[in-house]
Amino acid sequence: MKEYGFINTCLKSLVIEKFGEDTWDKLRDEAGVQDTFMTYEVYKDDITMRLVSEACKLLDVKADIVLRQFGEYFFEFCKRSGYDHMLRTLGGTLFEFIENLDALHGFLSLSYKEMNAPSFRVEKNKDGSMLLHYYSDRRGLCHIVPGIIGAVARDFFNSTITMEIVHQTEEVERTGKKEHVVFLVTQHVALPERSAVNDALSPTAQRPTKTLTCDATHFSKEKKHQTVCPSRRNHWEMVRGLLRLGKGELLRGFQPVYPAQLCVDLITFCCAFPFHIVFDEKLEVRQAGVSLQRIVPGLQTMGIRLDRYFSILHPEVTFTISSIRKFINSHFVLQTCRDVMPECWRERPMLELRGQMLWMPSLRCMLYVASPLLRSLQELEERCMHLSDIAPHDATRDLILLNQQRLAEMELSSQLERKKEQLRLLSQHLEEEKQKTELLLYAMLPKHVANLLKEGKRVEAGEFEECTILFSDVVTFTNICSECEPIQIVVMLNSMYLKFDRLSTVHNVYKVETIGDAYMVVGGVPIPASTHAEQVANFALGMIIAAKEVTNPITGGPIQIRVGLHSGPVLAGVVGEKMPRYCLFGDTVNTASRMESHGLPDKIHLSPTVYQSLRHKGFKMVERGEIEVKGKGQMRTYFLERNLTATESQIMGYRPREASPGREGAEGGEARLYTPAGPGEGLCAVPVQIPALPAFLY
Repeated sequence: MKEYGFINTCLKSLVIEKFGEDTWDKLRDEAGVQDTFMTYEVYKDDITMRLVSEACKLLDVKADIVLRQFGEYFFEFCKRSGYDHMLRTLGGTLFEFIENLDALHGFLSLSYKEMNAPSFRVEKNKDGSMLLHYYSDRRGLCHIVPGIIGAVARDFFNSTITMEIVHQTEEVERTGKKEHVVFLVTQHVALPERSAVNDALSPTAQRPTKTLTCDATHFSKEKKHQTVCPSRRNHWEMVRGLLRLGKGELLRGFQPVYPAQLCVDLITFCCAFPFHIVFDEKLEVRQAGVSLQRIVPGLQTMGIRLDRYFSILHPEVTFTISSIRKFINSHFVLQTCRDVMPECWRERPMLELRGQMLWMPSLRCMLYVASPLLRSLQELEERCMHLSDIAPHDATRDLILLNQQRLAEMELSSQLERKKEQLRLLSQHLEEEKQKTELLLYAMLPKHVANLLKEGKRVEAGEFEECTILFSDVVTFTNICSECEPIQIVVMLNSMYLKFDRLSTVHNVYKVETIGDAYMVVGGVPIPASTHAEQVANFALGMIIAAKEVTNPITGGPIQIRVGLHSGPVLAGVVGEKMPRYCLFGDTVNTASRMESHGLPDKIHLSPTVYQSLRHKGFKMVERGEIEVKGKGQMRTYFLERNLTATESQIMGYRPREASPGREGAEGGEARLYTPAGPGEGLCAVPVQIPALPAFLY
């Protein structure tokens, strides 16, 4: 079975309004359904069932509570969607409202052709309560009904109700909608139906109750002596009747007056109601309208069985007089049977009639007053019919024309809704692509610099008085390139650079560029940091560890790298427009490069300025001595061996299985890196937030 997207849209609106967007996203993910539903498109019932089932699990409540809440919200959602006035005019009491629900569904089915609405039948009990019969093809949704009816009673009739299921079974008399649930409905009126203001304004309020009773009795006695023909009432009786009408008494004690005989001849009746049928308890046709006889010639033979030529589409009951009388208050839709139609009708859509069944006790016959069920001019043409076939007084003429316009508006609305959804998806896709572009841009340039360029602003070069620069390269890289395939070089460098890139995020250093096997990072630029030397030093230690996990394609063992560090002032700025790069300039860059080129395999070579910055910061360093540095002369340099205050896992940014005694581990993405607290204060441990790493890195 299928239903329109309006139902799922209502359910989505309920969840978002009551529990928020996140709950809806989680709910639809668990149910495996899409995010948006088109109002005029048809979806499988299974979608709604899955949403309700997952809502019960997610909210940890029973299904009947969820469905009742949905029923209450569905009523409000319908009002907000433009059906408020239509619902308010269904009936003056709750009984009349329920009694006309099927008629409302029948009207809506003119526009929503695929609608498979439930059916309702209501009976009054002597104590004022009601028995509400609910029929549906969808099993397990009956708890929606108390929610809807309760909301209707509160909003439209200023009352509360109690509803309990007194009977539930499979309806054997029906050809469809076999689930039959009977509710006992007790209505509790919160306020009197007539307000005190209305009672005071009523003319009868000034008259004693006894007078009202006497007048009503007198009026009833007068009726007994009157003739049944209204034309014989004398002038004073007419005036007296009008006076009573003005005082409101006639409405309370109204009794209709019927003529002695029907003043309509048969020909006029059959022409005035061209689609009526009269049949008896045996379903034998006694009378039929002229248009119906023309379309179904078999009806001209009096005495033929009606069920031979027609089937009942609504309500879905068996074609017997007892079933029809049981659902006498429902509107009936009959459809012609194809095998008994004339040859010219065999290829056309079958004629459907929609009307009311009226039982005539004196004749023991049923009168079916109906009109053709046509939704548009196209359906009229498909059956080779014309508006002239419908009686001039029949509102079906106007309904076809109005519905034709409504269908066109619905199609336009549906197209707009689909376009809106397409735009939403395109916008979402555009936002995803924008985020990818921004990530790529942020990978090439510092974030604040990239944002300035996006805004079309000029990025001024800036001078940084203190920073630490690192260079690294692969030992014997030239030999490796000469003996390996290019793809092997690419795989090796990519594996190494992925590990280094991750470490740059862990230690919050900025990757400047890579040229071949050379890797350059800086600490304290573009965002100044007092701990730039410690950050770059920890990053360098991580590089040595990570390089051991990269395979040399020639030897099969781990590759070896040289690392050099130097601290000092630099000038930084964006160079170029086509492929802009954030570049560093100054003697500090040259010195850091010399530290790398004069270094040793698997060693971190430090300049004197870096050594001074890392002294007393928990790092183990050894003096190399004085060496000749190209372009710099003699320099006393050092090697960085390890961080005495951090484990290897912390250096790598991994989450250790167990935290070391006396030290908080990195569980939850927090590692402890040691930085200076201030002049003369020694060392202190400062928690540094480390981003969560992919599962494969643990």
